[in-house]
Amino acid sequence: PRITPFPPEVKTFDEYCDSIDNFMNLNISRIEELRGPMLLSIHPKFISTITAAYYGGTLNSGGLNRTEFTATEERVIEIVSAGLNEALTNSWRDLMAITLIEQGREVNTQFASVVDGSELVIICSFAIQLPGTDSDTIDIVYPLQTLKPIASQLRSRVQSDSSQDNVSWREQLEHAILSVPLHISALLGEPTMSVGRMIRLKEGDVVSMKIDGGVKIKVEDNPIFRGEIGEVAGKAAISLQKRI
Repeated sequence: PRITPFPPEVKTFDEYCDSIDNFMNLNISRIEELRGPMLLSIHPKFISTITAAYYGGTLNSGGLNRTEFTATEERVIEIVSAGLNEALTNSWRDLMAITLIEQGREVNTQFASVVDGSELVIICSFAIQLPGTDSDTIDIVYPLQTLKPIASQLRSRVQSDSSQDNVSWREQLEHAILSVPLHISALLGEPTMSVGRMIRLKEGDVVSMKIDGGVKIKVEDNPIFRGEIGEVAGKAAISLQKRI
């Protein structure tokens, strides 16, 4: 699948609820260490898509105009929510160790008791696209109140990540460039002969050539060095003598 993250948004919980459909998969968990809830919101169309993919059915845009999930979809929701919670736990590990306790699932935001409607929430959205399907969005919703105990850590992490990301990007780019494989060849010589002699060549014949100025060493067909043929530890080798 192709996964695309979006910048976090801050809204009231009521505003967020107004921006999504009435029928959704809403997974409520509690972050034990922060003593607050969080919400995973998944569109029913995506649930239908991954259910079909998981059980080998036809990928389609199902999940519309419904009010409940099938038993099969409920099972897939359990698997997906458990996997997402595990991924979130691992993602948080760099900042702090957290424990996510699932508290329940709802299909309507009216019954998803996360926070009061006027309270602010932070929405982290990810667009996920499976091959041959349209993209769907998964939202991770954190009440601002839940994150307040670690507000200073989050601010410092954002500032340090900004500089670290630049260094990391440069290091990754340098590593990628320096790891590019190059084809190296050694040109012994370029003798010439007549067509008549060439068609008379047979196994065992010797073709003489002049090696003037040493062997020409090419990198990706570009001459770089001249060198001398030799042997090192029983293997043929070339000693680099002069850069061209």
